[in-house]
Amino acid sequence: MTGHLWTIVFALLAALATAAGGVIATLPGRLSRRRLSHMIAFGAGYILAAALVSLMPESIELLHNAPLWIFVGYALAHLFEHTFTSHFHFGEETHHEHVVAPSVGMTALVGLVLHAFFDGVAIASGFLVTTSLGVLVSLAVVLHKLPEGVTIASLMVASGRGRKAARNAASLLAVATLAGAACMGLAGGGFKGIGLAISCGIALYVAATDLMPEFNQHPERRYSVTALVGVLLYFGVHGLMGRLGIH
Repeated sequence: MTGHLWTIVFALLAALATAAGGVIATLPGRLSRRRLSHMIAFGAGYILAAALVSLMPESIELLHNAPLWIFVGYALAHLFEHTFTSHFHFGEETHHEHVVAPSVGMTALVGLVLHAFFDGVAIASGFLVTTSLGVLVSLAVVLHKLPEGVTIASLMVASGRGRKAARNAASLLAVATLAGAACMGLAGGGFKGIGLAISCGIALYVAATDLMPEFNQHPERRYSVTALVGVLLYFGVHGLMGRLGIH
């Protein structure tokens, strides 16, 4: 398949995973906190490895001032999360009995829309460089999309909105991911370096600042082991693609 077709496939997978998270969060037998924490830990390990081993070196190779754009991505993620999403933590499962202010659901939605948009940018940027990089980056995106959908839907319900509104919020994040991929695809290869660098900064923020604190607060070591499994999966996929000759 061509890079554009791969981008479409993985952008759709990411969007579907986000929407599925929204549905799961509004079902009576939704994910337990323990299972969600394992998903978050696994995704954090994979995303951190992808950001440091693939996204950062590739963006530096393509762009002489890549470190500046990586910082821009990190700063954007921090700015939007702490400006528009006060008291919000990525991956937090907010239960109905823990009612939050109505504004929290909407501010969290604004911050996560930006994040979801650049997830799409990351998918398209990766495939504009090489197929192998695109697959590695796309898996990092897809792995944290289900918890992201669960998060926004849970917050919307907890802030007093109904199940339909919660699922619509998750769907909006899904659309934002598709929009990011489409915009980067239309922009073309001239912007792939900037897209990769900004995506790297956002990925570092999501993995190290958002996801890891979510499971580090638990005294059990099993979540750290799960994060290590995520790292090992990254290197396993990387090695497998090398053996298959996918570049």
